Amino acid sequence: MASPSTSAPDDFNIFYSLHFLSQPKRPLSSETVHLEHLKDSSEESNDETSPSQPYQGLTGLRNLGNTCYMNAVLQCLCSISPLVEYFLSGKYVTSLHKENGEVATAFAYLMADMWLGEFECVSPEVFRSVIGDLCPAFTVKTQQDAQEFLIYVLNELHEALKKSYKRRCYGNTSTSREDRRTGSETSIITQLFEGQLNYDITCLECQTTTDKNEVFTVLSLPIPSESACSLQDCLECFFQQDTLTWNNQIHCSFCETKQDAAVKANIGKAPKMVIFHLKRFDCQGSYKRKLGTNIYYPLSNLDLSPYIYPLFRKNPKYNLCAVVNHFGYLDGGHYTAFCKHTLTQNWYSFDDAQVSEIPQSSVQSAAAYLLFYTCKAFSVPTKTTKY
Repeated sequence: MASPSTSAPDDFNIFYSLHFLSQPKRPLSSETVHLEHLKDSSEESNDETSPSQPYQGLTGLRNLGNTCYMNAVLQCLCSISPLVEYFLSGKYVTSLHKENGEVATAFAYLMADMWLGEFECVSPEVFRSVIGDLCPAFTVKTQQDAQEFLIYVLNELHEALKKSYKRRCYGNTSTSREDRRTGSETSIITQLFEGQLNYDITCLECQTTTDKNEVFTVLSLPIPSESACSLQDCLECFFQQDTLTWNNQIHCSFCETKQDAAVKANIGKAPKMVIFHLKRFDCQGSYKRKLGTNIYYPLSNLDLSPYIYPLFRKNPKYNLCAVVNHFGYLDGGHYTAFCKHTLTQNWYSFDDAQVSEIPQSSVQSAAAYLLFYTCKAFSVPTKTTKY
């Protein structure tokens, strides 16, 4: 792995001495462009830079043996500027829980290597080792699911960086508006990725409706067609009213027994970043298959307002910033990523160690598995402090 240019926080010096597998730095070529110089030169003259020049944030990741799922997810996270800058700036250090901060620290150093390093390709071996200490499945050299890895990483980062606080909230009852205080946790992960689903559950016997809330960081969308459909078709399928019967009946507190129920979901809180998981892998007992449905998804102006209630702002629109692709079959295959570069505003393909610019028309892929959308424009991440 590329050696960081600055030392680790004191509390982690021993950890990094044991785990870093450093490589000798190769000298900078005359073509290497640093972030600050690139920004200045792009303002002065567009002729001085070209798509073939190496930019920060365009670093490949070495495959450590069926780790393409990990590399693809890490490249997508590296394309999310607010997340990257939080780690590059050293802000994460003040929130770090020392008892379980290894994942966040390893993630910070990897992001620094990928955005501000001197290498065309780095090894994520330390990060994988830290993750593997907590979840050994991610260290064995077998293919893992990119969506499961993404959720695991986001959860670990949240646990390492969360802060607890109390907030005032209101709950609706049948007779009054109740004021109560509840505990909550926040982190850079919840600030960027966390949304809330609200479920209206109606008993079909007594017609009583109750509410249930659920937070999410990734929305898993069903695919309603085996040939072709759109992301909006998937969203409509997810948010349509469903009927719970048989083994899925709910216990109605008014009927005091299990009853059939109608369930309707909506987004009560829309996140700044919304991640869609397209459920291509269909597993029912021993029966397994992958849906190769060609799903059209917009690169800009995705409108989620039909699914948000109450609608606090008019027409919230989201733009695509990254895609995880899966090629092949259920028990094998290969993961790659498409990411929009914050500085150049061009799209790039990340295939482990290989990084190449692609036309915008190529971003629409029949292999899309995870879609990353943002409702805010990204600024270029910068490193403001040493850590």
